[in-house]
Amino acid sequence: MSKPADDETLTRSGEGGAMWMKGADMVVEALRREQVEVIFGYPGGAVLPLYDALYQCGIRHVLTRHEQGAIHAAEGYARVTGKPGVVIATSGPGATNLVTGLADAMMDSIPLVAITGQVAKTVIGTDAFQETSIIGISTPITKHNYQIRHASEIPKVFKEAFHIANSGRKGPVLIDIPKDVSGEEAWFAYDDPPQLPGYQPTVVPHHMQIRKLMHGLQHAKRPVVLAGAGVLHARATEKLLAFVEKYQLPVVQTLLGLGSFPASHPLCLGMGGMHGSAAANKALYETDFLINLGARFDDRLTGKLEHFAPQAVVAHIDIDPAEIGKNVPTDIPVVGDVGEALSMMLSIDVPAPDAEAWREELLRVKRELPFWWVQDGKHIKPQRLIAEIARITKGDVVVTTDVGQHQMWAAQFFPLNQPDRWVTSGGLGTMGFGLPAAIGAHFGQPDKLVVAILGDAGFQMTLQELAVIGEHQLPIKVVIVNNSALGMVRQWQELFHGERYSESLLPWQPDFVKLGEAYRIPSARVERDEELTAALEAFLSEPGPGLLECVVDPNENVYPMVAPGTGIHQMVGVRP
Repeated sequence: MSKPADDETLTRSGEGGAMWMKGADMVVEALRREQVEVIFGYPGGAVLPLYDALYQCGIRHVLTRHEQGAIHAAEGYARVTGKPGVVIATSGPGATNLVTGLADAMMDSIPLVAITGQVAKTVIGTDAFQETSIIGISTPITKHNYQIRHASEIPKVFKEAFHIANSGRKGPVLIDIPKDVSGEEAWFAYDDPPQLPGYQPTVVPHHMQIRKLMHGLQHAKRPVVLAGAGVLHARATEKLLAFVEKYQLPVVQTLLGLGSFPASHPLCLGMGGMHGSAAANKALYETDFLINLGARFDDRLTGKLEHFAPQAVVAHIDIDPAEIGKNVPTDIPVVGDVGEALSMMLSIDVPAPDAEAWREELLRVKRELPFWWVQDGKHIKPQRLIAEIARITKGDVVVTTDVGQHQMWAAQFFPLNQPDRWVTSGGLGTMGFGLPAAIGAHFGQPDKLVVAILGDAGFQMTLQELAVIGEHQLPIKVVIVNNSALGMVRQWQELFHGERYSESLLPWQPDFVKLGEAYRIPSARVERDEELTAALEAFLSEPGPGLLECVVDPNENVYPMVAPGTGIHQMVGVRP
């Protein structure tokens, strides 16, 4: 199709509804076609043509105060909606500031489309101002990446990028656009489906493998379901509930699988792994038939591998075949979408396993060995802080966290009964994640209150994003769990390094209340246990944003715990 005559409009319709457009306008139109609601980003020289096209385009853009904040916000949006988050950054430092978020999304299978500017094609490879090879940098930490060389490639690349990001095992896709490509003109057509013969993820599992799984289940004496994030990605929580109730199976959840099964359900044993519940880890250790639904058997879940489910027949359902058998030997591999697998499993009627005694034993342990804390009447205990937030809000909020002790306490003491309410960094363990992720979560679920539970250390890594909360008066409640330390680092130094607290204590802190107020956010501090409940009730009931610094016991540790190098049956701190 040739270029239109000079006197024809640049958006004149061509054959098949194609339009003649500039590259930057193509990008905006592609985002419209993908029904993108919000973009998080930060402008710069190489993306100025794109930002000019975005000006009053109708798609909401949220200006964060750092590119890392933008990509974590896009992650937060993706985690609560299931739709790809979109982030834009300029070339060089703008693009490299996305790296942590790309790695985080890759580890946790979060769908993102990251758009980066690049220097003009004519100077690529000359070390031009703000030139960096983001393609080379991002290759190991993205599901796929592109560098567009001609404007005519834009429709095809964007169509493919959104498809790749949000299908199969979800993940981040990066599109690098040289500045001069944004100004080039070409035909835009977006109706053709993506043509990716080399990318055909298996969605529907093989029926024979499902039959093997169901045959094994009916003969099990100690069956357990392990629910991972794959259940949430597949939007399969109702199917999981139906399957579990049909066969009366106890359920263990991974950190990222929390919310996939109601915490209040009698068959829920809670989180397994390093800081999991006694009942969950007992189930994983003693089971004779383990059904893994979309979890990748990471080391924080399994502990020492030789002690993980040593007597079990392992059935592993995962849409990524590379994960099956990677860490834990698998007897019944099932490649496919967890939701499709559960539908097939529900359609096959087999006798329920004779496992009543096993269930009763696990539920006894759950009753007798719950998560605990010891109240000393003086300090605010962080566990009680989390439990009180859950009680006051009735759990009807979106919770985001940073990484560390407060994250584990939130996982232990904030019961999650609904999906898409838990936003945390799992595989990469990214400090600074929680605050910007809360912003993205708000735009993904604007009708829900968002509570960002943050450590004092992680908060200071991305605190500039308070500006976004203050500027837009977003109803986000920031809770700083202040123990004046890198809490988890301090705990490990106490337990495994002879109490040598090398660079883990933070005796000098800013005034967090004044800091919040500087961003025009109502802020307060609570230091005494007897004042905690009233402070939280007032804080959480006020409309709009808020920041509450909670000064907690600095010596509190996360228990129970599976020490590194030990099995999940060798927990310490199970009892007070």
